[in-house]
Amino acid sequence: MADPLIVTIDGPAGVGKSTMAKRLARALSIPYLDTGAMFRAVALRLGDGAWERGEADLASALAGMEFSLSGVGEDSVLSLDGAPIGDEVRTEQVAMWASNLATLPVVRASLKAAQQTLGKRFSLVAEGRDMGSVVFPTARRKFFLDATADERARRRLRQLADMGKTADFDDLREQIARRDHQDRNRAEAPLRPAPDAVIIDTTSLAIDEVFAALVRGVRG
Repeated sequence: MADPLIVTIDGPAGVGKSTMAKRLARALSIPYLDTGAMFRAVALRLGDGAWERGEADLASALAGMEFSLSGVGEDSVLSLDGAPIGDEVRTEQVAMWASNLATLPVVRASLKAAQQTLGKRFSLVAEGRDMGSVVFPTARRKFFLDATADERARRRLRQLADMGKTADFDDLREQIARRDHQDRNRAEAPLRPAPDAVIIDTTSLAIDEVFAALVRGVRG
């Protein structure tokens, strides 16, 4: 049996990774793995201030959690302990909790193991911060998407508007800048492209242009 096809898409918050990963997974007829949702689900489960708990306490809590994956493309369903992970994790507050937890080696090690377990079971498009550099270093294709903080804030503003929510542009940009700084400068698996990743600056590209570049990279 052939090894699973693993395609990784990394990049900072708000760069369009989720949209592209879902679409590419659909084109390839394989599941989409949202690793950011895994961190967010753990953060929501553990609650505010969880990053201040002791390592042994966190390790015990994490050991009792199990992730599963089903479906293909945008219909992929990621579950924690059998319960599908939904929009309840898609808040800026939960995102900051997740970013705080992601600085802890015990949390990253636990979720890395869970992600690699899923990668052994399925071909998948894995989206996150360190998929190509740390979690799946031997992935067949690796991409790193980037864009300016201003553009990412505008995209997030449009996304929230589509969901019927309002937000302040300057607040969003500040939150993105804070998360960028924390993600890029953490000691454990900092956000950076894998040496063999294809880097795509999406700032001035349309969605279809980014997708076409991804498809060319996978099939080329």
